[in-house]
Amino acid sequence: MQLSERTIGQWLEYWAEKTPDKEYLVYSDRNLRFTWKQFNDRVDNMAKGLLSIGVGYGKHIGVWATNVPDWLTFLYASAKIGAVVVTVNTNYKQNELEYLVKDSDIHTLCIAEGVFDGNYVDMVNTMLPELKTSQRGYLKSEKFPCLENVVFIGQEKFRGMYNTAELLLLGKNISNEDLNREKAQVNCHDVVNMQYTSGTTGFPKGVMLSHYNIVNNGYFTGVGMDFTQDDKLCCCVPLFHCFGVVLATMACLTHGSVQVMLERFDPLLVLASIHKERCTVLYGVPTMFIAEMDHPMFSMFDLTSLRTGIMAGSLCPIELMRKVTEKLHVTYITSVYGLTESSPGMTHSVIEDSFENRCTTVGKDYPFTEVKILDPETGEECPNGVQGEVCCRGYLVMKGYYKNPQATAEAIDKNGFLHSGDLGIKDENGYFRITGRIKDMIIRGGENIYPREIEEFLYRMDGIKDIQVVGVPSDKYGEEVGAFIIQYENSALTAEDVKEFCRGKIARHKIPKYVFFVKEYPLTGSGKIQKFKLKDIAAKMISLEDSV
Repeated sequence: MQLSERTIGQWLEYWAEKTPDKEYLVYSDRNLRFTWKQFNDRVDNMAKGLLSIGVGYGKHIGVWATNVPDWLTFLYASAKIGAVVVTVNTNYKQNELEYLVKDSDIHTLCIAEGVFDGNYVDMVNTMLPELKTSQRGYLKSEKFPCLENVVFIGQEKFRGMYNTAELLLLGKNISNEDLNREKAQVNCHDVVNMQYTSGTTGFPKGVMLSHYNIVNNGYFTGVGMDFTQDDKLCCCVPLFHCFGVVLATMACLTHGSVQVMLERFDPLLVLASIHKERCTVLYGVPTMFIAEMDHPMFSMFDLTSLRTGIMAGSLCPIELMRKVTEKLHVTYITSVYGLTESSPGMTHSVIEDSFENRCTTVGKDYPFTEVKILDPETGEECPNGVQGEVCCRGYLVMKGYYKNPQATAEAIDKNGFLHSGDLGIKDENGYFRITGRIKDMIIRGGENIYPREIEEFLYRMDGIKDIQVVGVPSDKYGEEVGAFIIQYENSALTAEDVKEFCRGKIARHKIPKYVFFVKEYPLTGSGKIQKFKLKDIAAKMISLEDSV
């Protein structure tokens, strides 16, 4: 194995030449299919269209859309001409959109219609009142001076915006020679993708990732699961996040595998796509796997084609991984640990690992990657079995935060190690376990309590579908343990039942003082649970109880 210096565009052209008639991209629900050659041709036409409206090397293109068919067209087209795709969280609202467009210096913003609770066209028109009176290509915004174009991904026409068909038509005025000249400038170490951290704390920051970062991370992810050209990956995670654009898309790109896409997560469509396309690989965050297995029509689908997949995005309960192995036929379920700043995978439990190690650890470090557990106080490496901060060094470390050298310096130390903010341990065999986040740690009367430990324990209790443990402010102890529980529909647990289950089995100070039963958790757009919001909810609920 070695690190690849091919750009994203070069990988696409490699497969378009080697296996031109093999399927690459499939939307099973509408029977939309592209071979490698067909998709490469569309990408080249889109790249020319982008050049025709002034997008070139180093320009920033925002993509604000669910996993629509042309999402990847824009990614690859931008990559070929040296532009940078800035992914926009599909759940963003007005203020978040305007913050990102301003902070990232977007030149061209590509949008779809929106999601059920947000119309992107309306929000863009609110952000850019000038659009109503602007000719396409002549946008001048006082508030957003870098922004020159808005493109609607689709056939509909909106005042002041190009649409996809018009862009492809304009591209016919650009010669192949012009396109090749642009492509020749692109280097694998150029930034190709900027993703804004989910913003679970503070303002989101633009993470700059290069071709070299994400192509290699995707490649080694595929290696860990024995990807071949015969594999078909069912991708129901969002492309605006590293899970979709790197662990899925880059893994398929570098192994010549088929990418079966869903425009947005729907457990029924996931099951139908696996059944129809005979998918071999399935990705998701824990809540997605739960929704698939709990769907009332689950038994109607043949899922025996599945062999491997990734459960990631938040800490994965051991019992859930066992169920996914048995019920969904994902015999070799794996987990990837990392963060956007590490492209994202730092560690991966690969299919050669034992079932126990795949269920109870996040595996070992990726090839060509150093992962160390460092003491947060001294910066020294912790001995095996001793908890510290998970840090990594290697090809996968981001190029930095956009226009934010101070934050970059805080994240990457003088030795080149990226600090994750997560707590973990490394065992004597080199496997890593994540024990929580430094800021998630509950300190009750001087005792350090790690939420993960209590979550794993309570997950064994009948009736509990999912659980999140957070610290709740306490005048007496500083913090108390609070448990947010989602029950199965036929379950009728009480707070006392939960406490009784714990008594005598875990230390008294770890038993949840507060138990809240909820229907869902507050999530970021990438499916991560926002624990800081759970803390706020707990504080409010306790305050209401006290006032009664």
